[in-house]
Amino acid sequence: MLRGKSILLGVSGGIAVYKAAELVRLLVKKGASVHVVMTANAQQFVTPLTFQVLSNNTVGIDLFSVESESRISHIQKARLPDLVLLAPATANLMAKMAAGIADDYLTTILLATTAPVLICPAMNVKMWEHPATQRNLRILGELGHQVQPPAVGSLACQEEGAGRLAELGDILERAVRILTPPTLGGRRVLVSAGPTWESFDPVRFLSNPSSGKMGYALAKIAARRCAQVYLVSGPCFLEAPAGVEQICVTSALDMRDAILRLSPQLDAIVMAAAVSDYRPSQKLPQKLKKVAKELTVLLEPNPDILAALGEVKPATQVLVGFAAETEDLLKNAKDKLVRKNLDFIVANDLSRKGAGFCCDTNEVTIIERNGAVIDLAPMTKEDVASEIWDRVERLLAGVKN
Repeated sequence: MLRGKSILLGVSGGIAVYKAAELVRLLVKKGASVHVVMTANAQQFVTPLTFQVLSNNTVGIDLFSVESESRISHIQKARLPDLVLLAPATANLMAKMAAGIADDYLTTILLATTAPVLICPAMNVKMWEHPATQRNLRILGELGHQVQPPAVGSLACQEEGAGRLAELGDILERAVRILTPPTLGGRRVLVSAGPTWESFDPVRFLSNPSSGKMGYALAKIAARRCAQVYLVSGPCFLEAPAGVEQICVTSALDMRDAILRLSPQLDAIVMAAAVSDYRPSQKLPQKLKKVAKELTVLLEPNPDILAALGEVKPATQVLVGFAAETEDLLKNAKDKLVRKNLDFIVANDLSRKGAGFCCDTNEVTIIERNGAVIDLAPMTKEDVASEIWDRVERLLAGVKN
């Protein structure tokens, strides 16, 4: 996600500095080159050596270092990064930025850089709520800087409220989004995800093992590329990606109604949900007691949502389906591609280890309308999602694969 990107991490003084050390480790793990600049107050909490070891780069601390300033180091560092990330950002640092003050190494770089700046505040709740801080935030927004709001919870000062440094996962995701080209900007897309539950009494239902991870990864990658994303999700235990409009449904009928309502206004639909093919023909009003040795439940077919979308698909809309198979993968997937009028289909063999339900990885084959068959190597579901959206983008642009 951040491979090959250069990130300047500005660290100002506060108890959350220790979290910045872990943030450096995570950024490096994602492939970023991290250069840390610390204020004098930050050095009272964590030593520069800690950040130097974690980043494998020298740490900027002294604006008037003869050695570094012989190369006008602060200007070089201002030109270096793809992103400037401030975590934690104190009220004092934000006030200096809003006023254009450059009186130390970090604030001088901030005044000279042309890279995007992501501010991650951390402070006492009353300091956060103070009118001066809120005014400074508005000014920083007007200057084009982005802010990852602080989390709410218990603070180091034993008070409760907003002021905790945002979760590191949220900071990472925000950084990735800033650095991701907006290739789906202005597009409306829908992703279906997860299983459906088909009830036959108030406490029992038919379903499948789908975790929703593939669909949620698709929604996350589309949001990173600045699409307006609708995520129609069956029952899952996953958090919706930031910036995505989640529509929660339970049954196949619920999912059909939600998707068909939105479909006419969409540029692309990716149907990753594992929709139950059948539902009980009768739902009992009360819990069925265990009184018989055998139980017969009569099933009736659910509507074929993908086929219904294919029947009414506008020429300008891209429609993508999934085929989860245990045998004759290519034959069954190609048949589904044609029958349901898809632009391409993503097929995966559920018998393969590390593919299909409940995994963080997937191994898929993409089959296109022109007959092309592309076998993708095993990769994370987010990487699979990127491959899918790359193809969707080409189709939306009218580029033949």
